[in-house]
Amino acid sequence: MASSSSASASASFRQPKHEVFLSFRGEDTRNNFLRHLYEAFLRKGIGPYADFKELQKGEEISHALLKAIEESMISIIVFSQNYVTSSWCLEELSKIMECWHSRGQLVVPIFYHVKPSDIRKQIESFEKAFVEHERNRIDKVQGWRHALTEAGNLCGWSLTGDK
Repeated sequence: MASSSSASASASFRQPKHEVFLSFRGEDTRNNFLRHLYEAFLRKGIGPYADFKELQKGEEISHALLKAIEESMISIIVFSQNYVTSSWCLEELSKIMECWHSRGQLVVPIFYHVKPSDIRKQIESFEKAFVEHERNRIDKVQGWRHALTEAGNLCGWSLTGDK
């Protein structure tokens, strides 16, 4: 009996495929901060997943990214000025927070030239972005707002100063 319960326990625990999933708005961070972060992880022997490096040609982007989130031990969300203008970033964020709830995935926000309170309260440019989303994706907006507030309440790092 003990062996069947330990077998089912080990079957439910899978080794993560990726150590860190990086969620970011490419136009804000891909060619500067994110590239440096990605390379720093590699130098330390940490396996990051970032779409600009890991997606295979011909692979369905949405499925591949959501699967990568599920297969990651940690998710790092790089909140930047235009993060919430992207419905895809918000989809990633919702999946990340789902994994945080369902399996305790570690989620670490980085506030890159934005205030954590602007994320939590969804003010300034974040409020403007949601006005646009409400025109096009009203069915998703409430969930996105909830995920954004939850992630904004997590302890993370704030990076400010010159870009």
